[in-house]
Amino acid sequence: MAEVDSKSKFPKRFLWGAATAAHQVEGGNHNQWTVWELENAKSLAAQSEYQIGDYGSWDRIKASAKTPGNYVSDKLADHYNRYNEDFDMLQKMNMNAFRFSIEWSRVEPSEGVWSVEAISHYKDYLTELKKRGIEPIVTLFHFTLPTWFSDKGGFEKRSNVKYFTKYVDKIVNELGASVRFIITINEPEVYAFESYYLGNWPPMGSNLYKFWRVNCNMALAHRRSAKIIHGISRRYKVSISKNSNYFYAGDNSWLSNWSASIMQYCQDDYFIKKYIKHCDYLGVNYYQSQRVYGYRIHNPIDKNNDVEWAMSPGDIEYVLERLWEKYKKPILITENGLADNRDEWRKWWLTETLLGMKRAIKNGVQLDGYLHWSLMDNFEWAYGKWPRFGLVAIDYSTGKRSLRPSARWFGTVIKKVRGV
Repeated sequence: MAEVDSKSKFPKRFLWGAATAAHQVEGGNHNQWTVWELENAKSLAAQSEYQIGDYGSWDRIKASAKTPGNYVSDKLADHYNRYNEDFDMLQKMNMNAFRFSIEWSRVEPSEGVWSVEAISHYKDYLTELKKRGIEPIVTLFHFTLPTWFSDKGGFEKRSNVKYFTKYVDKIVNELGASVRFIITINEPEVYAFESYYLGNWPPMGSNLYKFWRVNCNMALAHRRSAKIIHGISRRYKVSISKNSNYFYAGDNSWLSNWSASIMQYCQDDYFIKKYIKHCDYLGVNYYQSQRVYGYRIHNPIDKNNDVEWAMSPGDIEYVLERLWEKYKKPILITENGLADNRDEWRKWWLTETLLGMKRAIKNGVQLDGYLHWSLMDNFEWAYGKWPRFGLVAIDYSTGKRSLRPSARWFGTVIKKVRGV
């Protein structure tokens, strides 16, 4: 395994941290996802062997995957009540940044009705981060909707964008100067694709037009939100978190090269062009690359993580260089990680990722930070609880937290790089 040269300098104010999303770690939520979970848990469990039985990890995860309770979020890590313990873990890893999301359904449980208790909770949450010298990066929408907004059609309707912008206006004014970095929407194209085309997530649609329309409406929501946020203060740095796969030709044929180029455009640029002028930086989520032969994807199978994604962590260099060259916006890696229950690959993944980041910086990319997904084991949407993405392992039966060996190693690397 290649080693990271800890003496090589990353930018002085580089952000080193981890990321979470409210619904995936807080526990005790009530939103469109919790309703959907209860309605579909039994069928997801019954279908699991058919859906994922060919995964290399199946023998290890099948007991959980076949259990309906796996697909119900319930208490999870109880991060909502135990966040101080989790912030301790950030400090143990010498991190200076943390990305999290505000749960819209908590702060506005009914249309126009604001929860003073929930807003106070997130203010206290930010206060604790700031006390520890940890830079907060706040996400305002990470896949979950209040049930009242979902009942109105959610982002399917252009007229509903006003409800999101009212929420944005309220929350940003409430949080005030305690935050600088704001992500309005996480992975809009992923949310639209899974929810309105593939039908894997609520409302389980399968309509190409709705997929396109939801994307357009979320881009509009970002543009209007960015205008509101900058109107409150120009000190805020606003972006979207964009999932970016790296597409590459597996041979030298014109068809493979042409297909990879088209796929890359459809994956990234078609959507980014809808909102990039309203971003102060570009949030980038990278998990995997896609190898193209002809007009089809055929990925290597020698290194797959627990959710069967081919692992090419060093390719993050090409993602960063391409996006920087095309858009010339500072980049913040807002998610990057792997499902690895045995902690078999995570140190290698982090090493290759850091080396790729260093090469990109050397080649001129303005990279402002790296946030690993995830700080702790989380609820991985339609997969449920069995995928383990966390630097921090969670025992869901007791709530016990423990740093995985790769996380302890990562913490020593960060300490040397930061010089703390």
